[in-house]
Amino acid sequence: MLNQATLVTLGFAFIFLGFIIMFLSVLLLVFRTAGTTGKTRGAGLIMIGPIPILLGTDKETVKTLLILAVVLMGLVLAVMLIPHFIHQ
Repeated sequence: MLNQATLVTLGFAFIFLGFIIMFLSVLLLVFRTAGTTGKTRGAGLIMIGPIPILLGTDKETVKTLLILAVVLMGLVLAVMLIPHFIHQ
């Protein structure tokens, strides 16, 4: 069983790892698209608890993010509800 200090350390490590992955993905995108021309598409998904906020430039990427948002909402609700059912 993990103690509280280990879980806090693990949580901070995951947050730090997430920032590193975001930074590296932006760098990869900049280097990959340098010198190319074309139509730029983009979208963003912000999850505040189980509530998604979608931003996008075209319908196709927004639809993809909408599917991702539904999956993430289900995952968040499952993680929140599983301990309730286990302890009954």
